[in-house]
Amino acid sequence: MKVFIGLIIPFLGTMLGSSMVFLMKDKLNQKLGSILSGFAGGVMVAASIWSLMDPSIKMAEEQSVVAWIPAAVGFALGTGFLLLLDNIVPHLHYKGVGENPEGPNSKFKKTTMMVFAVTLHNIPEGMAIGVALAGLMTGVGAVTTAGVLALAIGVAIQNFPEGTIISMPLKEKGVSKGRAFLYGTLSGVVEPIGGLLTFFLTSIFVPILPYMLSFAAGAMMYVVVEELVPESQNGKHSNLGIIGFAAGFILMMILDVALG
Repeated sequence: MKVFIGLIIPFLGTMLGSSMVFLMKDKLNQKLGSILSGFAGGVMVAASIWSLMDPSIKMAEEQSVVAWIPAAVGFALGTGFLLLLDNIVPHLHYKGVGENPEGPNSKFKKTTMMVFAVTLHNIPEGMAIGVALAGLMTGVGAVTTAGVLALAIGVAIQNFPEGTIISMPLKEKGVSKGRAFLYGTLSGVVEPIGGLLTFFLTSIFVPILPYMLSFAAGAMMYVVVEELVPESQNGKHSNLGIIGFAAGFILMMILDVALG
């Protein structure tokens, strides 16, 4: 049940974001977008440290490995993997739902590229949830239920605008609301699938857990720096993004200390 809940929460974020196609006329409110991006960034930074990096170091110590090696190597590989992914797939920063940042030409092609990009970027996020769940279920190290829950919530909050930026442009191109919602939702399916596969793989090969946890932390921090922080600072409401970041960080800290 813990594995199911941990994998389904991020997917629900994508589904809820895609459902905005039934409620919104134009795009995600910029104030709300700044708050959500900042909040998700704060949760994910705190979760990367306490739910991923700290257990990685403690697991390495239990395995009689130099504690900082798995943490450093895994973090570098996670960051490098996302950097490589961003150079391979079309990287489209969402500057507002329905806004095409690259001009009016080939709009449908741009939307297709965005669906592809968001779908692929969901894979490492699913991996992060999967490896954290593996650490929790194997009982190795210091992964806590609260830490996994906070990580899943942070990813779900990030997935909310991603689902919206897929469904809304599709509706603008003439796709029915139902199909636009379906396509937006399907972009998040790879996340629980990737998480489940990573969970089983990491549960079997317990010695790689410290590396995988820090790998997930590197991937998450890349997403925060590359996507969430810039998005939280867009427009005239950058202070709301900072407030959201602080609130997310504090919430994660409370969950980890009070429940961990």
